[in-house]
Amino acid sequence: MKFDAEAFIREQVELIRNTVPGRAISACSGGVDSTTAAVLAGRALGDRLLAVYVDTGLMRKDETEDVERTLQALGVNHRILRAADEYFAALRGVSDPEKKRMIIGRKFIELFEREAKAFGAEHLVQGTIAPDWIESGGQLRDRIKTHHNVAGLPADMKLKLVEPLRDLYKDEVRAVARTLGVRVAERQPFPGPALAVRVIGEVTPERVALVREASAIVEDEIQAAASRGLMPLPWQYFAVLVPVQTVGVHGDLRVYGHTVAVRAVESIDGMSATYSKIPHDVLDRISTRITNEVQGVNRVVYDISNKPPATIEWE
Repeated sequence: MKFDAEAFIREQVELIRNTVPGRAISACSGGVDSTTAAVLAGRALGDRLLAVYVDTGLMRKDETEDVERTLQALGVNHRILRAADEYFAALRGVSDPEKKRMIIGRKFIELFEREAKAFGAEHLVQGTIAPDWIESGGQLRDRIKTHHNVAGLPADMKLKLVEPLRDLYKDEVRAVARTLGVRVAERQPFPGPALAVRVIGEVTPERVALVREASAIVEDEIQAAASRGLMPLPWQYFAVLVPVQTVGVHGDLRVYGHTVAVRAVESIDGMSATYSKIPHDVLDRISTRITNEVQGVNRVVYDISNKPPATIEWE
C-alpha cells in the first residue's frame, strides 16, 4: 500500500493533541526527522510546544544559524541553547564510540529536562525513526550501534516521550516533510551525536574544527558537481577524521599529518547502502582542497565500503 503522508499527518496531529494535555518541548537538531516531528507537534499544540535546539559545538559549519532560520520560517516556537563547553567537558578523554553516544544522550536529556522544568512541560517530542530503534537493539534484535535518542537515554529520565515518526523510514519521513512544507525535507541525514562520531577517537574542539572544515569542502564540491550534472547527488556524503597520522611533505620538510576519509553512499532508508561512484576529478578537487585548506591534513582516502558489511557512519 502506498504511504499516505496527508493521512499520517492528520492522525499524528490528533494523537499528539490527545497524548499531551499540557506543554511539551521538542528536541530539534534541524535535520529532517526532528524538524518534521517539531512541526507535527506544533500543529497539535501551538504555543504549548517549545522546540529546543542545542548547539553542542559538534555541529556542521553554520548549522546553528541555518536551523534558526528554518524554525523561524516554519513559525515554530523555539529556543537555541549554547552548550559546547558542557559537551566537550563531558566527552574529555572518551574514545569508545558507544560511551560517546551514551554521554551525549544523557547530556541532551539533562538539558531538555532543565528547559522542560522552566517551560512547565512534562513531555519530550523526538524525531526517532524506525532505523534508530532497530539498530539500537533490544528484545531479539542485536545491537548494531546505540542511537543516542533510543538506547542512549538515561533510565531515570523524567520526561514522557512522544515519537510521532517512530514507525517510519527515511523516505516516508521525507514525504511527510514535503507535505508539511519543511524546507529541509531533502537534506542529507546527519547523526544525532553529530561530529562526535565523525572524529574517531577522543573528541576535542580542535579535532572537531578540522573535520567540520573537511566536511564543508566535501559537501560543497559534491553539491557543485551534482548541480553541473557530473554525478547524481548521493544520499549522504561527509568527511571522517581518522586517528592515524602519516608522513607527508611540506615544502622540503618531512612532516606527519592527519588523515581524512571521505564517505558518500546511495540509500533509500539507511538500512542498507552502496558507496557512491564519484568521478575521479571530483575526488581530486576534494582532496586538493582539503589538503590545501584544512591545516594539518596531508592525506585523503575514499571509503568504498557498502552497508553491510560496513555501516554508513564510521562509529
